[in-house]
Amino acid sequence: MISEKARFRYARKLERVAGFRIPDLAFHGATLDAICTRLDFDHLDHTMRDQVLAFFNAFLRCKCRESPHCGCPERKFAREIIELRETGLDHRQIASYLLEEYGIDIYPADLLSFLEDSVHALEAIRDIAALRNREVLLANAEEHIALIER
Repeated sequence: MISEKARFRYARKLERVAGFRIPDLAFHGATLDAICTRLDFDHLDHTMRDQVLAFFNAFLRCKCRESPHCGCPERKFAREIIELRETGLDHRQIASYLLEEYGIDIYPADLLSFLEDSVHALEAIRDIAALRNREVLLANAEEHIALIER
């Protein structure tokens, strides 16, 4: 999944504030735990605090009992990337946006690969929807494919 490629650019700074080792992977369990429970946001500089809070608000807010280990953050991250692509951003612009907004480093090539895989999955959904005469699902899949491929 694409969330496995996401890294916090300022992981060492977060580590110093938390007082213990934090992996640089943004969606690693220990990182999510630190952000949700043990991070003193008042000790972060203004930019980092804004980025970590934006990350928390965008990906870590859910009502699941196992939160943040429920899978919702990873799904929300994938959805965010697809939505950014559908608004017209290319893979390089998406990488820049994620870095600026959330402090997340991710290679544009990884984003491009994820988007290509997403199109293949949508094509499979489209084909199955056509076989099952599910017109609404077929139309939705075609719409998403067109938006991602443009």
